[in-house]
Amino acid sequence: MAPMAPQPTAEAAELRASELATAWYKASMAAELARGGADQLLLGAVEHVLGAALVLDAKLRVVHATQRAIELFGPVPPGTNAAAVLCGDSPKRPVAEALARGEAVQAVVPGARRGQGVSMLQVRALPFDGAGEAGARSGRGPSGFVVLVSETEAPSAEGPILFHGMWTVDARMKELFRIIERVAADDVTVLVRGDTGAGKELVAQAVHQLSDRREGPFRAINCAALPPNLLESELFGHTKGAFTGAVRDTPGHFQLAHGGTLFLDEVAELPLELQAKLLRALETRTVLPVGGREPIPVDVRIVSATHRSLRMEVEAARFRADLMYRLRVIPLFLPPLRERPGDVRLLVERLVEETNRTHRRRIARVSEVAMAALERHDWPGNVRELKNVLAYAYAIGDGPVLELSHLPPELSAPELGGRAPLVGADATLPQRAESPEARRILEALARSGQSRERAAQILGLSRVTLWRRMKALGLAKARDGG
Repeated sequence: MAPMAPQPTAEAAELRASELATAWYKASMAAELARGGADQLLLGAVEHVLGAALVLDAKLRVVHATQRAIELFGPVPPGTNAAAVLCGDSPKRPVAEALARGEAVQAVVPGARRGQGVSMLQVRALPFDGAGEAGARSGRGPSGFVVLVSETEAPSAEGPILFHGMWTVDARMKELFRIIERVAADDVTVLVRGDTGAGKELVAQAVHQLSDRREGPFRAINCAALPPNLLESELFGHTKGAFTGAVRDTPGHFQLAHGGTLFLDEVAELPLELQAKLLRALETRTVLPVGGREPIPVDVRIVSATHRSLRMEVEAARFRADLMYRLRVIPLFLPPLRERPGDVRLLVERLVEETNRTHRRRIARVSEVAMAALERHDWPGNVRELKNVLAYAYAIGDGPVLELSHLPPELSAPELGGRAPLVGADATLPQRAESPEARRILEALARSGQSRERAAQILGLSRVTLWRRMKALGLAKARDGG
């Protein structure tokens, strides 16, 4: 009996896929795909061998999508930017950058079979040279890519994942991602609660990209950034002559977001008079521009965000209860970076990798002393502050190693105003109470009349998490009279 032929390795299969894509690419470019029988034959071979795959040109535009890929993604017209299919954003996002480098990457992307939820896809990009050997010798880089896509299991609970621009190893963040996947498909109003700089807009963008509205516009406005008179015009638009300088009819963000998603950041900062107008717009699905007489129909999904507790703002008579119930249909809680200590190292590594590609300085590694200082910092500004700290380190330091001396003084020299060393079990209560986290907890308790439930709401924590943090800091024992 003749011996069985050895099965090709994964590497050999990928090489064959790349070769086949190259051959088809050359033929299709020469004969304008589908005009000749030979091209159809090659295309059939591509479909059979590659399975779910996208063939891209050098600019990451889709040249061809196999039928299996269309089943996963829905229609993918030629010329579509691959980033819009695979990561829902510009080519500068991590997934698209990995594709361009030919690196393997996992990404959560919306599929066509939305009734079955969002698929986890394993993506592998293989560069090829459609111009032949002359093109390879020219040093111009690849002429295109074949992107192999396969459904896979979700990453392990312990491993890092990338979800619409957000990296994490934290279990609470992963649960948040799963909730986003479930609620995005339903056209309901979402409220994101999280500290400044934690990534609330990224959450809003993820909701948009995973929804049926992802082909529509995504508009964002910071409600705390403008005075009330300008904010009303920005939200609802204005007519010509409505005020000095209004020389033409101008649509507001509601109209500009028609068919898509409107993100209202720091919605708790809205003045009361605008809250009433926003409530009216949500109830009637119309807007009345400043100076206008006729309401204009709008079709938008509202995602709002705040670092405050809307319930507390209602109790303080600073926010309308009826508007809160309109906005808080699906509340999402974004944990601050100080509660995700495992994410600090991961984010530092990813941000260094990203910055190395755009900065004159190249950092090969972060010293353990510097990493320890980064991990014990309180991060009141969350991920935004971390990005700023690394920008400082790149500008101030030099050499391939990021050292402690390259960090800002509040991290490299805590005695100058940064966080004190982490408190331990042997620390005295006064020492523990000096930590920024302890001070925040004590302030929240004071504001809430010593109610742990209300203090947890102020801090954006669960009661259990607040209790654990108080116990670790020695505050629980002290308050219980121990």
